[in-house]
Amino acid sequence: MLLTVSLFNKGSFLGSLINKCRQVVRIKNEKSLNINLNPNVSNTPTIAPNVPLESAIAFTNRPLAPPANISLRGPPSVAASTKVTIEEKVGLPIRPKKPLTPYFRFMKELRPKIVASNPKMSLVDIVRQVSKKWESADPSLKQRLQEEYKKEQQEYVEKRTKYESKITDEQRNQIKELKQEKVEAKERRMMRRRIKDLGRPKKPASAFIRFIAKERIRTPQTAQQTFREWHQAATQRWSVLSPAEKEIYMQESRKDFETYRKEIAQWEEKMIRLGHIDVVRQTNLIDPPEIKPKKR
Repeated sequence: MLLTVSLFNKGSFLGSLINKCRQVVRIKNEKSLNINLNPNVSNTPTIAPNVPLESAIAFTNRPLAPPANISLRGPPSVAASTKVTIEEKVGLPIRPKKPLTPYFRFMKELRPKIVASNPKMSLVDIVRQVSKKWESADPSLKQRLQEEYKKEQQEYVEKRTKYESKITDEQRNQIKELKQEKVEAKERRMMRRRIKDLGRPKKPASAFIRFIAKERIRTPQTAQQTFREWHQAATQRWSVLSPAEKEIYMQESRKDFETYRKEIAQWEEKMIRLGHIDVVRQTNLIDPPEIKPKKR
C-alpha cells in the first residue's frame, strides 16, 4: 500500500506522468467539440413537486509540469472550453502556448490507438505502455518529433517575445492581481472542503429560506416561469405574510440555531484539541492567528 502511494502520488515521477497523460489530446478534441448554443434550450432548473424540505433547502525530455494543451480522457466540457483566461480579462489575446516535447508528441499520436484497442485500460497502464513504446521507438521517429519540437519552440519564443512587448504596465499589474485572487479563491475552496471533511455542523436555514423551501413544494415553478420569476413571486408572498404566520418559521429557525450553537461549540473545542486551529472561528480563540498580508 505504501509503495503504491509513493509511486502514484502527484510528487512522484510516475504520478507526474499520469497527470500529464490526462491532458494529451485536448487540442484535437476541442476541434471536434460541438457546442449547442440554441437559445431555445432552457437552462432553468426544474423542481420536483415531492422534494423533501431538507433537499429543497440544500438545493439553494519529460517536463515535470504538464503542458496546458494536452488531455487524455475525452473532450473537455463546454464550461472548460469557453473559460476566459486571465489575459483575456484584461483585454489581451490568449498567451502563446508552449509546444509539446517529443515525448508528449509521441503520446498524443499513440494514445488514441491504445484507447481504441483497449477502451477499459486504466490510466496507469496507458502511461506504462506509452513509456515502453517510447523506449523502443525507432530513432528516426524520435528525430522527426525532435525536429518538429525545435521548429515550434523557435516559433513560440518569437511569438512570446512579441506578445510580452505589447503588454502595458497597467495590464501587468492587473494580471498580477487576478492571479493573486485566483490563488486566494483556491485557498478558500480548499478550506471549505477541509471544513466539510472535518464534519463541521451545517448552519441551519433562516426563516425566509424555510418559507422558500416549502413554497417550492407547495407552488413549484411552472414550465412558463423562469426561476427568477418564480423566486420573485415567492418573495412577494413572504412579504405579505402576517407577523403570526412568519413567527412559525422564525420559531423553527431559532430552535435549530440553538442546537447549532451547541454543536458548533463542541466541534470547535474538538478541533482545538486535535490541533486544527485554522478551522476555528478567530473570535473563539484566545490568541487568534495573525492575518496574512496580501502579496503585492
